[in-house]
Amino acid sequence: MSEQLHSIHTRLSDDHAPALLIDQFLGHVQRVQTGASGVVPQAQLLEIGPLPGHASLQTYAARGQAALDALVVLKLNGGLGTSMGLDRAKSLLPVRDNMRFIDLIARQILSLRARYGATLPLLLMNSASTVQDTTEALAHYPELQTGQGELPIGFLQHRVPRLHADTLTPIEVPDQPEAAWCPPGHGDIYTALVTSGLLDQLLAQGIRYAFVSNADNLGATVDLGILGYLVTEEKPFLMEVTRRTQADRKGGHLARAGNGKLMLRELAQCPEEELDDFQDTERYRYFNTNNLWVDLQALKNLIEATGALPELALIVNRKAVSSGGETIPVLQLETAMGSAIHSFEVAEAVDVPRTRFSPVKTTDDFLALRSDAYILTDDFRITLNPARRSPVPPAISLDPRFYKTIQDFQLRFPADIPSLLNCDRLTITGDITFTGTCRIEGTVCLHAETPTRVFQYQFIGTPGRSEFQVR
Repeated sequence: MSEQLHSIHTRLSDDHAPALLIDQFLGHVQRVQTGASGVVPQAQLLEIGPLPGHASLQTYAARGQAALDALVVLKLNGGLGTSMGLDRAKSLLPVRDNMRFIDLIARQILSLRARYGATLPLLLMNSASTVQDTTEALAHYPELQTGQGELPIGFLQHRVPRLHADTLTPIEVPDQPEAAWCPPGHGDIYTALVTSGLLDQLLAQGIRYAFVSNADNLGATVDLGILGYLVTEEKPFLMEVTRRTQADRKGGHLARAGNGKLMLRELAQCPEEELDDFQDTERYRYFNTNNLWVDLQALKNLIEATGALPELALIVNRKAVSSGGETIPVLQLETAMGSAIHSFEVAEAVDVPRTRFSPVKTTDDFLALRSDAYILTDDFRITLNPARRSPVPPAISLDPRFYKTIQDFQLRFPADIPSLLNCDRLTITGDITFTGTCRIEGTVCLHAETPTRVFQYQFIGTPGRSEFQVR
């Protein structure tokens, strides 16, 4: 074992990391050491071919309903939303009627249990930064415990050391010890399910299937048609994908490898000379919504057959950590759970509507979700308003100088959110505060040279006039 690997092994062992995590992380480091790029040129890819569509799978809904007692809903809840200025779990952010993401998730589960008489346990994969706040929030829903059996509602993802970018050895941050660690990405879900004993516990309790999604994606709700298809057709792994738009062109896409298996190809896996083709949304039509359906028995069988966890694409993130007045360039090695699709022989993707992908990554997303472009249903789902004339959400771009954080956002939208029911695209440049009832339709660009307040305005974009100077 090299000096670098030995130092990493020691750091993880001293942190009481399980052997499975240590072996996996050392393997990731070795891939970086050997310069394994994972580049996949388009010449190595096959046509994806037709995918089953969401609407066509609704014929399986009765089978899905019958299988509800064998399903667990698993939400990824490790994010703090630091890019939006948050220092608590993003799932604690109020979304509608003073209800937070976590409230809506809990009420969705309770509503499904009541409607179908199902147990339907809920699991949250937390980080050390989110577990306490989330546990306190869920204490308001003691009735959730009814369907849990012996299962906890939450479990912890692991942590791994940040590495010096030049030496690949663990960094030391004496004045801020926690800064020496980072999450290993949501690909850690497979490792954490095994090392926590939850994979075996779920199967022993009769839970055969898992629906996994991000806690901030309120479009990701249990779909009986997809569940029924998973069960009836004995698929080990299903990924929900949706059509790429120009806004998604730099993100990863679904592909089919030369061996016929589906895979995810990220931007870092594309040869530089093929970047234009990578961003062609007609050639590469689908991206991963991060809504996954997993046969837990198939996952266990795979691990036992191979002696390893599903093989995941490695993501190398370059960051900087401040310590003692110095800036340390570091590498964070992460994996994404969707790349496990390549590990299963007959894994499949399902073409779903964009409405099943409504994450909140920025205040742009938050504005759309808070507006009348979406509605809150009686069973606590947030879905695109059926009165909206467009089948896709409004595309929003807020000036990051003035709207980047939630605090900035709340200052400039202190009361009512503008009506975006029939807004196609909204771009705001400058410092504009919205008060009173405003309505924005079509494609609208608002620009202000100085801080400006607007009250009860209507901005209606037309093909020849969509830019408004606000004074």
